[in-house]
Amino acid sequence: MIKAIVTDIEGTTSSLSFVKDVLFPYARERMADFIGEHGDEPQVRAWLDKAREAAGGGFDDAQVTEQLVRWIDEDRKLTPLKALQGMIWEEGYRRGDFRGHIYDDAVRRLRQWKDEGLLLYVYSSGSVQAQKLLFAHTDHGDLTTLFNGYFDTSIGAKRETQAYRAIAKSIGIDAGVILFLSDVQAELDAAREAGMHTVCLVREAELDPGCPHPQVRDFEAVTLPQ
Repeated sequence: MIKAIVTDIEGTTSSLSFVKDVLFPYARERMADFIGEHGDEPQVRAWLDKAREAAGGGFDDAQVTEQLVRWIDEDRKLTPLKALQGMIWEEGYRRGDFRGHIYDDAVRRLRQWKDEGLLLYVYSSGSVQAQKLLFAHTDHGDLTTLFNGYFDTSIGAKRETQAYRAIAKSIGIDAGVILFLSDVQAELDAAREAGMHTVCLVREAELDPGCPHPQVRDFEAVTLPQ
């Protein structure tokens, strides 16, 4: 019996277009100004230093900024980039420049699962801070209280089996009673190899007859394995 559900965000609880057409361009446009305004703050400086290391070192702030923008364009899943993006998005949410998009069906089912006593977690390539911001600022209100915890790439890359083993260990239950939801087959493959149950969300693309994971169109169609 499933005791915990771990869900991806992009293409799963939230539309890909919100992330790619709203959040990414906003961070790209604001990156230089944000670093100029906050670059001396300890937390920002620490992530800039990590970004410099990831870029190979020897860069000044202007060059690191250019590299960060290139990484956004390349959709790189680098922890320093995700952390800085999260800080920029926090300003955007607070200003009311945008609100987090969550599918209606995801909200309804997450609330149902919470009421049924299931443990709910998020695992996304976006930073934990960015995840909390998205779920805190939605048209459905603050949804952060639905979740027992959040995971990002600091626990491991999403296509690596070890990350899902680490998540199960962190939750404190066997992987065999955890269900992972995602729209990316490589992530589902890694989770299944770690022992988790899996369901693939296919919201807009055609169903893949060769997919080894159960496929559904929305959260309402998810059946919990027994």
